[in-house]
Amino acid sequence: MSALFEFLLRQGDNALVLGHRVSEWCGHAPVLEEDIALANTALDLIGQTQMWLGLAGEVEGKGRSADDLAFLRDVWDFRNLLLVERPNGDFGHTMMRQFLFDAFNLVHLTELANSTDDRIAAIAEKAGKEAAYHLERSRNTVVALGDGTEESHARMQAALDALWPYVGEIFENDSVSDELAADGIAPEPASLRAAWDARVQEALAEATLRHPEGDFAHRGGKTGVMHTEHLGHLLTQMQWLQRAYPGATW
Repeated sequence: MSALFEFLLRQGDNALVLGHRVSEWCGHAPVLEEDIALANTALDLIGQTQMWLGLAGEVEGKGRSADDLAFLRDVWDFRNLLLVERPNGDFGHTMMRQFLFDAFNLVHLTELANSTDDRIAAIAEKAGKEAAYHLERSRNTVVALGDGTEESHARMQAALDALWPYVGEIFENDSVSDELAADGIAPEPASLRAAWDARVQEALAEATLRHPEGDFAHRGGKTGVMHTEHLGHLLTQMQWLQRAYPGATW
């Protein structure tokens, strides 16, 4: 498996899995406005998935489409971060997860817009506009709930504490990132940590939330070495139709 193909799977799988997670709120959000906003966020992420996995299929050169890569791979073939496969929890938990990912995604896409690979740069430029909106919305929600009532503050702090051990994996370098960085295709994840920290710490301070201590990090998702059981359950829902009726079309 080439480093470029592996990287594109990571990009596409992050968007796909998080997009599905967010879509699970459709019809269940606390208010109608949030229901619509979450559905739109999910649609944006699925659109980004189509671009990343579509390019991955081209790079692989085996005739697999974005749909094939999304619906016909098993759990051990996915390369998404563990963070995005975590269950939604309550609304505050979902928005905290979204904020932590959005802060990274925008910083990353901004750098990818300068990629030496024109195809990646074009996708990053388009996706970056959506990511900027996603970050603005998730940040504002985290601040409002964190600096809200005693109940909302406690829930946001609990969400932050629960999700923090999944942050470290985002910024780990490996042989894939080393090769792409050497070719100017994508930045090393570790190089993005300072910018991410600055965004997150500013928001947490405004939200009156305590920054978690410790640097323990769950890992294995983006390398495919280990996923949680939650991804398997998610894929049984997401892939059911294609698995039950192979080759079905609308």
